[in-house]
Amino acid sequence: MESLKNEKSHVLIIIFSGQGHINPSLQLSKRLVNLGIKVTLSTSLSAFNKIKILPNIEGLSFAPFSDGYDGNFKGSFNEFHSYYSSIKSHGSEFIFSLIKSNAKNCTPFTHIIYTVIMEWAGLVAKELNIPSTLFWIQPATVFDIYYYRYTNYYDYFKNCDSKDKIIELPGLPPLSPIDFPSFVFDDVECNNWAAESIKRQIEILTSEENPKVLVNTFDDLEFDALRILKNVTMIGIGPSIPSNFLDDSSFRADMIEISSKNYMNWLDLMTKGSVIYVAFGSYIETSSQLMEEIGQGLLKCGRPFLWVTREGQNGEKLTCKDELKKLGKLVSWCSQVEVLKHPSVGCFLTHCGWNSTLESIASGVPIVACSIWNDQLCNAKLIQDVWKNGVRVNTGDGDIAERDEFERCIEIVMGSGKEGEKLKKNAKKWSDLSKKAMKENGSSTVNLKTYANEFLLDGNWFK
Repeated sequence: MESLKNEKSHVLIIIFSGQGHINPSLQLSKRLVNLGIKVTLSTSLSAFNKIKILPNIEGLSFAPFSDGYDGNFKGSFNEFHSYYSSIKSHGSEFIFSLIKSNAKNCTPFTHIIYTVIMEWAGLVAKELNIPSTLFWIQPATVFDIYYYRYTNYYDYFKNCDSKDKIIELPGLPPLSPIDFPSFVFDDVECNNWAAESIKRQIEILTSEENPKVLVNTFDDLEFDALRILKNVTMIGIGPSIPSNFLDDSSFRADMIEISSKNYMNWLDLMTKGSVIYVAFGSYIETSSQLMEEIGQGLLKCGRPFLWVTREGQNGEKLTCKDELKKLGKLVSWCSQVEVLKHPSVGCFLTHCGWNSTLESIASGVPIVACSIWNDQLCNAKLIQDVWKNGVRVNTGDGDIAERDEFERCIEIVMGSGKEGEKLKKNAKKWSDLSKKAMKENGSSTVNLKTYANEFLLDGNWFK
């Protein structure tokens, strides 16, 4: 990427302590550094201490802070509001002091970028009169939904108990309640920390004049969703994923260690497009019932698979583990970059986290979408009905997908029928377009350069 070097530009990027925030922010940091902008990346010690190999490039520094737990938070997700409150209070104090200290030492931050649910960083920036930008690490469509929810379309979201009800919002496909992010229907008065944070974020943006939002997507993928809002300028700069998916270089920060890579040797023995890859992200909790249904579904398919069953996903409770081991391979963790790029992989059974979705899109691997919560629900809708690069697993009683449904979806994607061929063709199309977006003259590269020139470099690029 062409350098727009300006010695005075120093961006502070503040991110939440999750893998889903770290990798896209790290990729953004690298791209800004390549434009000649100095970057300091700040996250909590809960995340920083878990990173196995810290990336090292000139122009990128790190400023970790204590969140009050520093990796020792043991509460369930229902108790996560305690962690959020702690990271907000500790983080605000640290960031305020860091900005003041840098200014005193004549190395001031000229701009702040922060990720979703870190809206407090934007408030700190405003208090210190430093310009800031939200980096939205979910689809533009999901941002639009939240924006409508907390502005002029609030009434559209009332009384949405029926799964059959269709809600039509400007610029978005028709959506039913099962297609919306989890927090959309949460009452912010009920102490839901995530809904409260997103609501405050939208309030911050609506208080600003023509705010800009960087989005981890690309123009061809979400053209209308990026442009439908009149009072917010959304800038597609993605896919902001590990560069291995787009070229042959490697730059990422994993929080889970891979103990062995013998799964790659196993993949090498498999025929092209024959393997089902199954993974549900770095922190999603899956019930023992769901794990059992997936396992039984894989057995019914009778196809080879590579299944990541990390700690906390109830893999040890599978009743069919012995039969599964005869058919495929179970591992505690793997390099998703290497697996999705391997020619033997024919589909990706995923929870539809946005990073995993983008990585599958970039790799050209069709998807079996088994969403759990949050933006994953909307992502699954887009995968099946808009981009048509995968099929969505339907849930039965108790909102649990059953083994026959897993078998049905996998066979559609892996089979030789017309529907499967269309999915594979669309997966290849989106893969080509994602790579095109990130080339030197691609839409996402040009968008980022234009943003950097206007807001980070004082217009030096065109002078």
